[in-house]
Amino acid sequence: MKSIYEKYAGLLVHHSLRLKKGDKFLIMSTYLAEDLLKEICREALVVGAFPELRVNINGSNKIFYDYAKNEQLKYVSPIIKYAFKNYDTLLTILAPFNLKELENVDPAKKQIVSLGQAGLIKTEMKRAAAGKLNWSLCVFPTDAAAQECGMSKSEYEEFVYSACFLNKNDPIAEWQRFEKKQQRIVNFLNRRKNINFKGNDIDISFSTNGRKWINGNGTKNMPCGEVFTAPVDDSVNGKVRFSYPGFFLGQEIEDISLEVKEGLVIKWDAKKGKSLLDKLMEIPGARRFGEAAVGTNTGIKKFTKNMLFDEKLAGTIHMALGAAIPEAGGKNESAIHWDMLADMHDGGEIYADETLVYKNGRFII
Repeated sequence: MKSIYEKYAGLLVHHSLRLKKGDKFLIMSTYLAEDLLKEICREALVVGAFPELRVNINGSNKIFYDYAKNEQLKYVSPIIKYAFKNYDTLLTILAPFNLKELENVDPAKKQIVSLGQAGLIKTEMKRAAAGKLNWSLCVFPTDAAAQECGMSKSEYEEFVYSACFLNKNDPIAEWQRFEKKQQRIVNFLNRRKNINFKGNDIDISFSTNGRKWINGNGTKNMPCGEVFTAPVDDSVNGKVRFSYPGFFLGQEIEDISLEVKEGLVIKWDAKKGKSLLDKLMEIPGARRFGEAAVGTNTGIKKFTKNMLFDEKLAGTIHMALGAAIPEAGGKNESAIHWDMLADMHDGGEIYADETLVYKNGRFII
């Protein structure tokens, strides 16, 4: 029988990344993911690709923020710039040592770093939209991640692998079945032009005219399980309260409320992390929405403080401030793409062209 790492590597290489012979392939993680990294490199070499590793060490991020001056905070490695412009495939594996490491870093420093990386985000999104870059983001279970969401290491491993369908005999076939089932929802929404999210402290509407809903089927993020689009920039209006905490570079922003007029966030508040939220709103393009989405993965049973999983949680919606999804027709550009999550189980509704299509956490079409 294949090990779980072999199955995970096979799923990432053949389904999420669609790696091909000759692909220049960069893998970024920490050394905690060593067992998975080896299997991914092995599988990539069998395909005929050229895998390379960029592996981080414990404490290096904190050292950077403690000692870097402004010019160093803005600096982007020319090696990374080259990879984002020229490589065929990028894979980031989240394998954290300490999720609280950057919690007390000055928000102004995080803002500077985000602005410095704006070019990378723009390059990645444009090349991905043009079909010139495949990318994926996934998780390797670590003690720090398990502790953050109140699980033992073994419980968290089971949570991660179940969410990715790695507990199935053929995970790729399972994701293909998931994609087919979800495509019916996407096809329906793509025939509508106006969307309204309604719920507890939520009444926000936007146009999708000329935009596209996309089937989140595991060919990018792993796990996936969402349908998403990019709202028409100046069409978003209303108020929304995000009932789940948001996280930005290791810092929590809790109970976020936004008021939006003609696509622009005109008022914002948070019960925790308001100073960081204020700094984020100063970033060009960060007061407009680049994404609106509905989570659909019923295999994700719990909020974990990791948006890779949480935004896919069935019974939730999420909206992202900042850079828009080009594949969906989005135009907004920004140094950030920051997702915020709201629960829809208790009275949540979604209307498409004034037709009720979603109620109490699930689609009814």
